[in-house]
Amino acid sequence: MECINSTAAPAAIGPYSHAVRSGSTLYVSGQIPLDPATGEVVGTDMETQTGQALKNLKAIVETAGLGVEAIVKTTVYVSDLALFDRLNTVYANFMGDHKPARVCVEVARLPKDVMVEIDAIACFES
Repeated sequence: MECINSTAAPAAIGPYSHAVRSGSTLYVSGQIPLDPATGEVVGTDMETQTGQALKNLKAIVETAGLGVEAIVKTTVYVSDLALFDRLNTVYANFMGDHKPARVCVEVARLPKDVMVEIDAIACFES
């Protein structure tokens, strides 16, 4: 098992690694819309927050030596499913033709009262 932390992503706000590699699988911790330089929440709308969370996710995956196309599954946690279409627009633009498996659930509250958190599982070629 190898713990991976990225200087291009915001510091973890708890006792965990950005990602853990186990064999050919990379497990990426949930990313919220924090600015990597300041640690502050970015934006007050779903589009901006989703975009930043995805940028943070990408930075971690790239630190591990992979690209977004290596992501096989994401879990998206949102504070309001009424904003699902807005999230989907940003997510679809970010992923392009790549379409990993995904779960999206509404939750009562997220860290720092953000609107979205996204985690991922990616695979190294074997």
